[in-house]
Amino acid sequence: MIQWAKAHWGEGGGRELLILLHMRRFTALISTLLYITTVNAQLPDGFVYLSDIAPSIRQEVRYAGTDNFIGKPIDGYESETIILTKEAGAALVKVQAELRKANLSLKVYDAYRPQRAVDHFVRWAQVESDTTMKTQYYPAVPKNQLFKLGFIASKSGHTRGSTVDLTMIDLKTGEECDMGGPYDFFGSLSHHDYDDLSTEQRSNRVFLKSIMSQHGFRAYAKEWWHYTLRGEPYPDTYFDFLVR
Repeated sequence: MIQWAKAHWGEGGGRELLILLHMRRFTALISTLLYITTVNAQLPDGFVYLSDIAPSIRQEVRYAGTDNFIGKPIDGYESETIILTKEAGAALVKVQAELRKANLSLKVYDAYRPQRAVDHFVRWAQVESDTTMKTQYYPAVPKNQLFKLGFIASKSGHTRGSTVDLTMIDLKTGEECDMGGPYDFFGSLSHHDYDDLSTEQRSNRVFLKSIMSQHGFRAYAKEWWHYTLRGEPYPDTYFDFLVR
């Protein structure tokens, strides 16, 4: 290319081309940095990306894709990333450190959830004919009972930024620990006091609940995966910034 520039622009053409290429690279770098700054600027003070503070914790953000109880990406989830308050993040770091000693790891499905995502759930729940994912997520529960039974609400603790949905992974096998039921399953199978569990399943639930409690989280009785930080920093604030 430089030889071409010399042939067409004279002896100084090669130098001019190099200057032009460097300018273009510099411009591209500035554009990238501005983009990153713009994205990060959307994260309010007091919130962090889980990957920044605990990269060893696995993430599987179901609501950013189609593997969820609606079957579509949920409003407000623009990327597969976990965001939460600094306090909740610091507590999860401690939980992860304990689990690693036992060759286990956390896997987080959801944490901060925009209000617009909750509104999406509400709109979906009002359309009784939309039962695309019923067999997988709520086979025995009528859709019009999801609010009454406490599986969906118009306000969610997730939107305050200190509630997390998670499970454990066996680091030896890379597989999720058997909890006796899948994440986001609407039914009594998900309750902490569900009786019909194997010894291993019950032990896994009890162990997860115990270690989460030790590090400041309280469990939600109807969902074995759902925990909220005690003394959360924003108990009355429901945020709506995008997950990206």
